[in-house]
Amino acid sequence: MTIRETAIAKLQQLSEPLLQEVTDFIDFVIHKHQVKIADTQPDETLVEKWSQWFEAVDSLEVSPSEPASNYQQLLLNKYRQQGLEL
Repeated sequence: MTIRETAIAKLQQLSEPLLQEVTDFIDFVIHKHQVKIADTQPDETLVEKWSQWFEAVDSLEVSPSEPASNYQQLLLNKYRQQGLEL
């Protein structure tokens, strides 16, 4: 007798409430196994999307920011344009 046949024979002897518990447990085991497979095999589209994102970021041009003194001067000019005194 195979393990499958043994399990089926045991299931046939169970009452309805116990059979429901076994069914719930089987669902749990199936879900647990599916989650384990999903964790070990990343989604191809997710990997592809991340690869595309990294390629896009790598191709961005980064221009140096203005020195702090220029930024400070722009703030002062804006402050003065509003008619405010320091």
